[in-house]
Amino acid sequence: MTFQQLAQKRYSVRSYSDQPVSDEQLNYVLECARIAPSAVNFQPWHFYIARTDEALEKVRQTYPRDWFATAPIVIVGCIRHDQSWHRPTDQKDHGDIDIAIATEHICLAAAEQGLGTCWVCNFDASLCHQLLNLPAEEEAAVLIPIGHLAADAAPRPTTRKPMEEIITEI
Repeated sequence: MTFQQLAQKRYSVRSYSDQPVSDEQLNYVLECARIAPSAVNFQPWHFYIARTDEALEKVRQTYPRDWFATAPIVIVGCIRHDQSWHRPTDQKDHGDIDIAIATEHICLAAAEQGLGTCWVCNFDASLCHQLLNLPAEEEAAVLIPIGHLAADAAPRPTTRKPMEEIITEI
């Protein structure tokens, strides 16, 4: 499969089966996140894996949607702002960029493994921080449900802007 085919295969899955994700599949996906590039190679991320009933219940409270509750695993991607690179000229924190790169590595690796994922950023980050008792320096930035697709899972129709709207030669 080419990279473009893999990128086209990945979509936001909102329906998961109860088939368990193997440790081998999960470890492969997490290794792909581990090797993701980051600004100055600081790797300012930390991932929490919720797969026990107790952990999943906590995470699900932060985003109470029926479809979200079908995922057998949720990865909580956090930014370590005390470890992220800050651009010297304006102190821009690149932690958001770094966690986004690592998260997309997770989503693409999962798609390659035949698993589904969905970026979830519309969750109660403060409640997540509290319920998971995260360290003060960590920000819960993204929830990534991961699992095997349910029989009724299908991509929603999406459109992409044409190249001429997003590319300008200078």
